[in-house]
Amino acid sequence: MKEKRVKKTTEKRKTGDLGESIAIKYLEGKGYKVLKQNYLKPWGEIDIVARKGSKLYFIEVKTVTHETNGSNTYRAEDNIHPFKLKRLERTINSYLLEKGEGESDWQMDLVVVALDKESKKAKVKYIEGIF
Repeated sequence: MKEKRVKKTTEKRKTGDLGESIAIKYLEGKGYKVLKQNYLKPWGEIDIVARKGSKLYFIEVKTVTHETNGSNTYRAEDNIHPFKLKRLERTINSYLLEKGEGESDWQMDLVVVALDKESKKAKVKYIEGIF
């Protein structure tokens, strides 16, 4: 009899999932229609694919907590390095080809979600056009 493996969800993953949920609610409140969450390819992942009007938005979500941002010197957006951008670009091109959206107008944006676990509040920062 084969034993079933149970994937263990790490605290980091739980925090990331919470940040993505908050980002989705924020985007929907701003009139975006979320088309896909966690579009995954072997070479990269797009956290959120959304549409507003005729434009597609590929959105990277970075979630920070009070613990990771205690010194206020760490900025989540600084973690979008050239190698990450290259992987995102390749993944975006895969999505566009797969969905037949090759001629679509699109942009890559960033949502930073800062969680304060003590007050159970979040601040959302939206940064347009990171490409």
